[in-house]
Amino acid sequence: MSRIGNNPVAIPEGVTVEVKDNVITVKGKLGELTQEFSSVSVKVEEGNVIVERSSEKKEEKSKHGLYRALVANMIHGVSKGWTKELELVGVGYRASNQGQKLDLALGFSHNIIIDLAPEIKVETVSDKGKNPIVKLTSHDKQLVGQVAAKIRGFRKPEPYKGKGVKFVGEEIRRKAGKSA
Repeated sequence: MSRIGNNPVAIPEGVTVEVKDNVITVKGKLGELTQEFSSVSVKVEEGNVIVERSSEKKEEKSKHGLYRALVANMIHGVSKGWTKELELVGVGYRASNQGQKLDLALGFSHNIIIDLAPEIKVETVSDKGKNPIVKLTSHDKQLVGQVAAKIRGFRKPEPYKGKGVKFVGEEIRRKAGKSA
């Protein structure tokens, strides 16, 4: 029994939800998102989105909670948005942006320049004495997470000195170095 899937998703003010031909469309002040669904039925009733399954088949049970969570993430995204913050830890690691181009200096012989999708807003914060921070904001949770993971993948945090690109608040498991 899916406990997540049984909970209705509340629709806040300023958000419209339409269901048509196995496609759900959510519109809000920050943008518009669409999602196809199968194996379940989605209804909009009294300011809530309700995801139901027709039988107890394994496929339907597994997708019940999934689609409910996707709809909840879409509604949250178009009303409030999603943000990921990355911290660059290391001597000489820098980040800057010009519009949708993110320029990263991560200790390689060359800078890494990334063209970001127009749905993502990027902001770089470089305070003296602190590590540079890259803020990614969008209405699409999946897109923000994918871009953040790609940036983190350029230089993952290593366990000895802790250098690399990490999420703000992420704990790095540290190892002891060689003992003399």
